[in-house]
Amino acid sequence: MSGKPNVIIGITGGIAAYKICTLVSSLKKQEYDVHVLMTREAEQFVTPLVLQTLSGNPVIRDIFSLDSPEVHHISMAEKADLFVIAPATANIIAKVANGIADDMLTSTFLACTCDKLIVPAMNTHMLENPVTQDNIQKCRDYGMHILESNEGYLACGTTGKGRMPEAEEIEDAIKEILQKEKYLAGKKVLITAGPTCEAIDPVRYITNHSTGKMGYALAEAARNAGAEVTLVSGKTALSPIRGVRMIPVVSANEMAEAVLPLQQEMDILILSAAVADYTPATTAEEKIHKAEGGMQLELERTTDILKTLGQKKRPGQILVGFSMETENLVENSLRKLDSKNCDYIIANSLRQEGAGFGGDTNIVTIISKREMEELGLLSKYDTACKILKTVSRREKSCTC
Repeated sequence: MSGKPNVIIGITGGIAAYKICTLVSSLKKQEYDVHVLMTREAEQFVTPLVLQTLSGNPVIRDIFSLDSPEVHHISMAEKADLFVIAPATANIIAKVANGIADDMLTSTFLACTCDKLIVPAMNTHMLENPVTQDNIQKCRDYGMHILESNEGYLACGTTGKGRMPEAEEIEDAIKEILQKEKYLAGKKVLITAGPTCEAIDPVRYITNHSTGKMGYALAEAARNAGAEVTLVSGKTALSPIRGVRMIPVVSANEMAEAVLPLQQEMDILILSAAVADYTPATTAEEKIHKAEGGMQLELERTTDILKTLGQKKRPGQILVGFSMETENLVENSLRKLDSKNCDYIIANSLRQEGAGFGGDTNIVTIISKREMEELGLLSKYDTACKILKTVSRREKSCTC
């Protein structure tokens, strides 16, 4: 695949069709070349004009259209990198499972040789019907990808499985499928993310500004590259990542207890979490009420997880730490690289606009004992991909 990914979105006649507007818009913003096919039934729920405006391409509806000398379903099929059917009704799943091509959408789908993703959405009983389940399995057996339906309130007024995943979840599956280079296939990767919270009393705690976005981007990118990923995460507002083993923690002590026992089974460990260096020596059992004058809080050191991992690092294992600095970025990061026995330190500065906590972008420097690579302003996902590819090259060249 070269240039912008070419994605066909096939929309069928389900109430969830309206969600596809958000998906098309998001893909277009990321410079995907998006083409929309609609069944006549789909037009009852969302108009072609809306989707044409969002995609920037004509919406194809009729196999007998005379507005182009090309045979639409063949020309589109040849250009596609991925064909997504969402929402996929029981009817359309039955058709594509059995090679029926009686409209523009199914004809194009049958002609495509690219990867295919089906997103079922329907009434629970229709989904659970053995015929539908057999057709879904048949699609799997033909090599098609299936994004499982969610559970929730359905348009028919019942609650159960059959709800179409949100646009963000479909986009996530699209990214994973389009990542052809599985350079971490067969590797076990552990990633930490987010802040830790150190309790003062049942009401208050000490924490930091980390949102976990960088660590979650690393976990997503590692999964897309074929790794078996474990994500140990502090409290964040982010959704769990599909296909990633999630271990939620709160405090620095809980993070240490989760990470350290897993070290020896991992090939790569990336510690991007903002772990508290200090925690209250004691935690009050009841709320501490304010009084006249100041308040003294005794703190004690937490376990240095990165240093502990460095001391026990086995041959061939890659250890990556993060360094957030406000001054002397390179000098402080090099000291951390040496003192923690890391293979890489990913350094960034809070002083740079577009870097640090909270945003969707980052500016980092990848530092090792052999080289130093400055990355410009990138999305956190693209930053994660750059980091993982650098680590992967080191992992492949390691003969120890």
